[in-house]
Amino acid sequence: MITPRIHALAFDYRPFIDPVDVWIPWIHDAWVFLLIPLAFGISVVYRAIRVEDMRDFWPSVLKMTAQVVLGIIALALAGYIFVLVLLPLLMPMPG
Repeated sequence: MITPRIHALAFDYRPFIDPVDVWIPWIHDAWVFLLIPLAFGISVVYRAIRVEDMRDFWPSVLKMTAQVVLGIIALALAGYIFVLVLLPLLMPMPG
């Protein structure tokens, strides 16, 4: 027979709501910097398929990496401005 506590532990973890505790202590403060190696890896794979001349490979990988990182930074700033500046102007809180 399964005790209620063991049964509760089976459903304790909720993906995307409760983050997994990582064994690297600084990762929770600096996770945003993992965007750079992620963008670089995606750029390498994409450019390996799409580039026609291998002499253009590394410059195009670095260019695409910069575009992805800057694009995500621009999207984050746009979301920040929308939520903290525009929404209070469009829909003021009552009271």
